[in-house]
Amino acid sequence: MIVVYDLEFTAWDGSMAERWLRPGQFREVVQIGAVKLDAVTLDEVAEFEILVKPRLNPALSPYFESLTGVATAEVARRGVDFLDAYQRFVEFAAHAQTAAFGRDDLVFAENFALYGIRNPPPPPAYMNVAPWLRANGLEPRHAGDVAEAAGANLPGHKHDALFDARSVALGIRTLVARGATNPFSQLP
Repeated sequence: MIVVYDLEFTAWDGSMAERWLRPGQFREVVQIGAVKLDAVTLDEVAEFEILVKPRLNPALSPYFESLTGVATAEVARRGVDFLDAYQRFVEFAAHAQTAAFGRDDLVFAENFALYGIRNPPPPPAYMNVAPWLRANGLEPRHAGDVAEAAGANLPGHKHDALFDARSVALGIRTLVARGATNPFSQLP
């Protein structure tokens, strides 16, 4: 099994360009979305989505809400603490190889440090699929752009973590169907 995931984290207008260096701005995880795939067929067999209550910036910026479609009220209503969300994600992954577009694994690590979490559950094995996508002719800017860049249609809202995870999975599946080598075929 392979788990393709995506994270949405606190953001403000200009924070990406400024690398979250303004005072008080941190990349706190707000949403984790993931799809579990059969490593051979790349068919989706399960999904995971959870909202996370940011500890330092609990009121989401209007920029973030507009970008992701996730509102502060929704996070307050159904969000959980970061460590609980991370533990649930690790349980969902169940020791499977994980993959994401970019270095979302480092965002998890940033949140452990930010919140002073020592000895979190060990992260699952991780693979950044962006280099594989580039090697196969795609240059998407964000995870939510991968399916479209591969020529596949995926209805939904970009920058929703579950949508973006599905976009990456569909983009990979589309490229493999066209003859690209399955990026997960050599994994243990």
